[in-house]
Formats: sequence, structure tokens, C-alpha cells
Amino acid sequence: MLIYKIASVDDWATARAAGEFRGSAVDLADGFIHFSTAEQVVETAARHFVGQHGLVLLAIDTDRLGDHLRWEAAPKRGGLFPHLYASLPVSAVVAEVELPDDVPVDQAVAQALAAS
Repeated sequence: MLIYKIASVDDWATARAAGEFRGSAVDLADGFIHFSTAEQVVETAARHFVGQHGLVLLAIDTDRLGDHLRWEAAPKRGGLFPHLYASLPVSAVVAEVELPDDVPVDQAVAQALAAS
């Protein structure tokens, strides 16, 4: 199964060089890396990334994450969301799409999903 992470291009470049993504500032504050399913990621983009530029959509293979991946309830949104209680190995990322800055982020994410 694939899950998705929206990250800054700069954070992702740093992660690629290090071989692992330790998380965004929000992830680090929460103690886990936030992900979304294909059904959730467009709303995640609309809720948390509006107006941001320099973003990349990462597709992650859950089979490569091991026991540190947990599915947990999100009280404000309902449903279960994937959370990783470890660093994300770069090797678990099976696709990446840099999101265009001239398209609203939720639309850019929807277009990237449709193209994959």
C-alpha cells in the first residue's frame, strides 16, 4: 500500500542526502511523522499547506516501514491516519513529485495522484 507525505523541497533534499527523513517541524513536535492515504492527502494539502510553495509529494511503500508505522485516529478529521514513530528511510519512498507553485496545493496534489 502507498501512503503520502507532503514535504518542503528543502527538507526532502536534506533527507535524501542523509538517507532518512526525520520529519517536518510539526512532525518533530508531535513525536511522529504524519502521513495520509490517497483518500486523505488532498484534504491534508487543503488544511495544512495552503499558500506554501516549494513542496514535494512523496509516495511511500508501507511494506518498507516495519512495525513503527501505526494507524491512529485523528479526532478533528475522523478516520485512521498513518503515523511513523521512526525516521523515514529514503529507500521507502517509491515516487516523488515536485508540486507546481502556480496551482493551489490541493489541486496540484490531486493532479499528481491522477497522473500516477
